[in-house]
Amino acid sequence: MPLSMSPTPLHLLLLTLAGWMNRHQQAAIDYLLEENRVLKEHLGTKRIRFTDQQPLRLALKGKALGRKALQHICTLATPDTILRWYRRLVARKYDGSKGRKANRNPRTDAKQLALQMAQENKTWGYLRIVGALEHLGIKVSRSTVARWLAEAAIDPAPTRSKRASWSAFLQAHWGTIAATDFFTVEALTWHGLVRYHVMIVIDLKTRAATIAGVSHSADEQWVMQAARNLLDACDGFLLGKTHILLDRDSIFTKQVRRLLADAGVKPIRLPPKSPNLNAYAERFIGSVRRECLDHIIPLGERHLRHVLHEYVKHHYQYERPHQGLDNALVNSPASAANDNAEVVRRSRLGGLLSYYYRSAA
Repeated sequence: MPLSMSPTPLHLLLLTLAGWMNRHQQAAIDYLLEENRVLKEHLGTKRIRFTDQQPLRLALKGKALGRKALQHICTLATPDTILRWYRRLVARKYDGSKGRKANRNPRTDAKQLALQMAQENKTWGYLRIVGALEHLGIKVSRSTVARWLAEAAIDPAPTRSKRASWSAFLQAHWGTIAATDFFTVEALTWHGLVRYHVMIVIDLKTRAATIAGVSHSADEQWVMQAARNLLDACDGFLLGKTHILLDRDSIFTKQVRRLLADAGVKPIRLPPKSPNLNAYAERFIGSVRRECLDHIIPLGERHLRHVLHEYVKHHYQYERPHQGLDNALVNSPASAANDNAEVVRRSRLGGLLSYYYRSAA
């Protein structure tokens, strides 16, 4: 028959210790549960707003306990809610959607590229676009590119190249293109009011400008002489220029245009009634009038020339900030002034024109 084993003192000690620890653990759980109830009573009927991390922390702890244990100790959320949080946590861990690239349609991308190439390159025909796309790993046929361009109302290369935009023309010749125009000024002389014609030329890139001539009897010979001065091989204003914009004024005769073209400066005649195409020259003339001539009565040709010289040669070139140049000066002389130096005012034409600068250190 089996021998009965009586508990040893060690067994009794372990049983006693386990019972004590179980009671102590249960007491701690009861205390925490009561503490949660007190906190919820303070919150009243307000719904608890969890942060993004708090449900994850509860889910990790709750999964280890299981649904049965959670039913006895859960106070902030139901067991089903905590287990649902855990399943969401697992799903998020193995979610690979963020690493996947967006589903792109290669055909749509190829079409957009073809249209972009056609718009940015006026001389590219269908085969040229096909070759550029093939270089990028995209194979399409000539007829497909032709259909895409027709659907987008983009003309074929021969027609498209002949319809280059005005902005594209200016960008292609930026730095080598100038513009010219005339304006009139009434001067008070001993013989009464006399109308003077003023011819101006402006560099479109730098905004530098010059008075090409002033005359009360503007004719072809006067313009021819002004053009010769502008084309002077030493200090002509048109040195390095390849094109000049001019309107269809009858004073720009064939002889004047031929003189310019023979010197390597191609005249570009603007369409009738298109002042916006010569906006830089028009804006310069507007500045001369608003800032200077509208406030002065020129007393003869000599006085008019002096006023124009002070404004254009000095103020406009060296003292006037230009919005088209980010408020920079046409010519910015090197200055040793510092931010703490005294501010000095330089005035011209009796205080009509002002320039403020800091004196040298």
